[in-house]
Amino acid sequence: MGYKVAVVGATGNVGREMLAILAEREFPMDEVAAVASSRSQGMEIELGDTGKMLKCKSLEHFDFTGWDIALFAAGSGPTKEYAPMAAAAGCVVIDNSSLYRMDPDVPLIVPEVNPDAIDGYKKRNIIANPNCSTAQMVVALKPLHDAARIKRVVVSTYQSVSGAGKAGMDELFEQSRNIFVGDPAEPKKFTKQIAFNVIPHIDVFMDDGSTKEEWKMVVETKKILDPKIKLNATCVRVPVFVGHSEAINIEFENEISAEQAADILREAPGIMLVDKREDGGYVTPVECVGDGATYISRLREDPTVENGLTLWCVSDNLRKGAALNAVQIAELLGRRHLKKG
Repeated sequence: MGYKVAVVGATGNVGREMLAILAEREFPMDEVAAVASSRSQGMEIELGDTGKMLKCKSLEHFDFTGWDIALFAAGSGPTKEYAPMAAAAGCVVIDNSSLYRMDPDVPLIVPEVNPDAIDGYKKRNIIANPNCSTAQMVVALKPLHDAARIKRVVVSTYQSVSGAGKAGMDELFEQSRNIFVGDPAEPKKFTKQIAFNVIPHIDVFMDDGSTKEEWKMVVETKKILDPKIKLNATCVRVPVFVGHSEAINIEFENEISAEQAADILREAPGIMLVDKREDGGYVTPVECVGDGATYISRLREDPTVENGLTLWCVSDNLRKGAALNAVQIAELLGRRHLKKG
């Protein structure tokens, strides 16, 4: 006996990836619905590589009564209106937007990091999926924190344009093409030209000079992992289609060597350690696309601080950073609370 699952925002990058991962991981479903805005009603979307086509249903008229789980990838606006309606109808919402992440009554979950926190979902019947850049980082930090207690993290991100949705991917493609043929490369989605450039600005600016993306990494890491961790982030958009990269510097309370850290990470769930210390002996975004793992490379000791390590972290932001993590939350929810059969 399986679940009834609705994917809301099914026509977007993350929604399509959610459908693909549900099929790929053989999530137990008796029924699955592709739900999107009314302008997409009737559009057909394939359920992964199964060959099964789903006709999009209108979110405005969708009745969540009788549905077990709704994976929301629709953005904060539609989520604010429709997620509480779904939750009130008895359908557990797993939301990919930033809307509920810092709500004290909504658990913010990365299954490899804080699975026990999911038990608090019944307060609102909503579970939040973290920011893509936070998700891959905490997967890497968790086993090291358990071993030596993290005091401080300084992270610089190199985030792909798919984090800004289809419009971001289209802009990189169009600008690159225009530059090659001598046409103007005017920015629309981004604040400056993204092709052959990097932009140290993701989301809106805040009063202290940080951006909201940087703020998210700070507060979400504290909620998921440990409120005592001090964290400083600089988030940068780079001309890569899919795959976020991060250079992470970590200061620990207790002594830990690069060799010890490597042994720990090699055995940690969700992590692949690829660190050969030779030409090409590391992972780049191109190589992580389509994979669910968080890849760690360039692991080394930081001689400028006591008990310091530096590492390079790469992951497919549409998968572990969004869709895969949401499906893993659904799997965890099923094991702990919504058992069927």
